[in-house]
Amino acid sequence: MKLKNLSLIILIAIAFTACKQKDSFTIDGTFQNTGEEKKVFLYGMQSSQMVAIDSTNLSEKGEFKFIRKTPSVDFFRVSIGNHEFMLIAKNGDEIKLEADLADKTMAYKISGANEVEKLSELNTIRNNFAKQAEKLQTEFEAKVSAQPQNRAQILEEMRPQYQSYINQLNSQIIKFAKDNKGTLASFYAMNTLSPQEFEAELVKFADEVKDEIKGNATVDTFVKQMALLKAVQVGQLAPEFTINNVDGKAISLSDYKGKYVLLDFWASWCQPCRQENPNVVKAYNKFKNKNFDILGISLDTDKAAWLGAIKADGLTWAHASELKDFNGETIKKYQVQAIPTSFIIDPAGKIAAKNLRGEELDAFLAKTLR
Repeated sequence: MKLKNLSLIILIAIAFTACKQKDSFTIDGTFQNTGEEKKVFLYGMQSSQMVAIDSTNLSEKGEFKFIRKTPSVDFFRVSIGNHEFMLIAKNGDEIKLEADLADKTMAYKISGANEVEKLSELNTIRNNFAKQAEKLQTEFEAKVSAQPQNRAQILEEMRPQYQSYINQLNSQIIKFAKDNKGTLASFYAMNTLSPQEFEAELVKFADEVKDEIKGNATVDTFVKQMALLKAVQVGQLAPEFTINNVDGKAISLSDYKGKYVLLDFWASWCQPCRQENPNVVKAYNKFKNKNFDILGISLDTDKAAWLGAIKADGLTWAHASELKDFNGETIKKYQVQAIPTSFIIDPAGKIAAKNLRGEELDAFLAKTLR
């Protein structure tokens, strides 16, 4: 009888322990070469932002441990000094984190749960690129040291190789995301891509995972944003708008129906915009007599600065603005998150292209406006 009671107690204890483990997750970590850094912070997601939720001190051996609870699988970040290590965790996970703070690539090892092991695969892809980039940087510095007068030439000669590495990295990230759909690791991977360069891929990805990754606030916010962006993708009917020009008179997109029109979102304070303006001027002068026009839409709030930039850069086409920075209604309709941003609208009012710059813009117009 006593044996039976003892067995029952043991079973209850095991069950209780298992429940406790499932009610929280742990992060056991070890850092090498920490120097003067002794404080470790844990960040978690709140309202789609990372905020500090816990902290602890390193042991003499560089060890630390966090035990936390989370409503659902989510993103977390461990930080020490200027080093940051992204994690994904859910209750029941027992995560191991190891890193050498002297490693310039900021590589780290994580294990102990499916999501973090997927994240580890992604980190391997990114670390390989970091090593290639570091090697190329070392080669560049050596060449410049030997021929400092040829720095600009050496940079141009090596730029294609660096861009090739970037292209390979982006392709591998997209493949990783496709192979691991339904995981937060795939979502994180896609969000390491340039939002302007890979906007179409991000919109498509959001459509594909909206029913697979549910209940995570960060993902839900992303899916909503991408749904709005979907309305201004190539092939969609361009949103109609009416906006005041430099003289305060109303101008509408429908005024350009029957023409190809470039909607150029820019501002006087935006240096990349100002640097791109000579290319836009060149395109306008080359194609303005071939059923092509431009409407500049400024995000300026200072009208004098806006008008001054138009004159200084020789922008001779029509211009309009709500003078409300990113808060103008037209800006919101076109989901402009950064500038320069541009859209080419075809004669039927559909979006024919987005964010073409320099030679790409010239090539598109040359091919289209025959």
